[in-house]
Amino acid sequence: MDLNYTPEQDEFRKEVRKFLQDNLPDDIRQRVKRRLRPDKEMTERWQKILFDQGWGASAWPQKHGGPGWDPIQQLIFEEECAAAGAPRQLDFGLRMVAPVIMTFGTEEQKQRFLAGILSGEEWWCQGYSEPGAGSDLASLRTSAKREGDHYIVNGQKTWTTLGQHADWIFCLVRTSTEGKPQQGISFLLIDMKSPGVTVRPIIMLDGEHEINEVYFDNVKVPVDNLVGEENKGWTYAKFLLGHERTGLANVGQWKALMTRLKEVARESKDGQRALIENTRFRDRVAQLDIELRALELTVLRVLTNESGPGPQASILKIRGTEVGQKLFELLMEAMGPDAIAHIPEALDLGYEGPHVGATDAAPAAGDYFNMRKLSIFGGSNEIQRNIIAQMVLGL
Repeated sequence: MDLNYTPEQDEFRKEVRKFLQDNLPDDIRQRVKRRLRPDKEMTERWQKILFDQGWGASAWPQKHGGPGWDPIQQLIFEEECAAAGAPRQLDFGLRMVAPVIMTFGTEEQKQRFLAGILSGEEWWCQGYSEPGAGSDLASLRTSAKREGDHYIVNGQKTWTTLGQHADWIFCLVRTSTEGKPQQGISFLLIDMKSPGVTVRPIIMLDGEHEINEVYFDNVKVPVDNLVGEENKGWTYAKFLLGHERTGLANVGQWKALMTRLKEVARESKDGQRALIENTRFRDRVAQLDIELRALELTVLRVLTNESGPGPQASILKIRGTEVGQKLFELLMEAMGPDAIAHIPEALDLGYEGPHVGATDAAPAAGDYFNMRKLSIFGGSNEIQRNIIAQMVLGL
């Protein structure tokens, strides 16, 4: 296996890097580099810049408005974006529901939804988990009963990331109670502005409003918003989760964070020697860097698999989230006592209030606690190990 990039790939990297230097707004770059609080306007503005360039969805084929890049180009693009300080694009539309619509949706659904996802004009959120159906997703109870040319949806979804901003939600709903639980699930697209949809915030440990509960009370959804066949939604859900779990490897983001970790570890504080000179800490950083490089190669192997992401995506989900958690833990440790205090207001761009310790340490505590979720969402890592045991190892 040749681990070197080709001259053509090196030229592509230069092209992406030049574009980012010329087009990534400095206020966005600074906000992302300092890990300050993102906002909707920032994300929409960056998506429009990419859209105007024809780069709005790195993984989309040209026939749907994407650049038609191969997997190596996609990885290079995402790595360069992360290194430059570009915000992460919205996965729920671009990486999750869009591939499902492209593969299983009708032509009318493709025409209606893909353009808005690509331009960033319509935001999506995910309606999978419920209070009694998280890792055991097949036990979901949100119901959709057909009445004429509509479904009537009742139930509740939880941990709905960015639901407060979303225009649409893609939902797994129960349309039948016969047979195995997986056989009675359908994949439904629901307008968040529909009467009967209620979004309630869930405030996280770091005080941020990132996730929500979403309630459905006799919500009317056109039958035309059913993706694929009724009661076949479990198939589409697994297809989507393969794309989600591949994305959770986050190689570009973690490589940028590794660079930041090394920068912090090389800084001397109050006349003391830099932490990187501590042999034990340096060994931990080196070990994690090796794990990150191995993860990158594994991502390339999965992405270049002609059959697309399968159960192997579970390996990426496990290793990607574990590497990410270790990175945030080491970064917080490298910042020392400065990272202990958490001042939510200091995460706003332009904050001029008091700091406890170094200003760049303001996000450290919140990031560390927030990232404990990585090994749970997208299917807990324990569930991913079961998938690998059963579908990869045949146990």
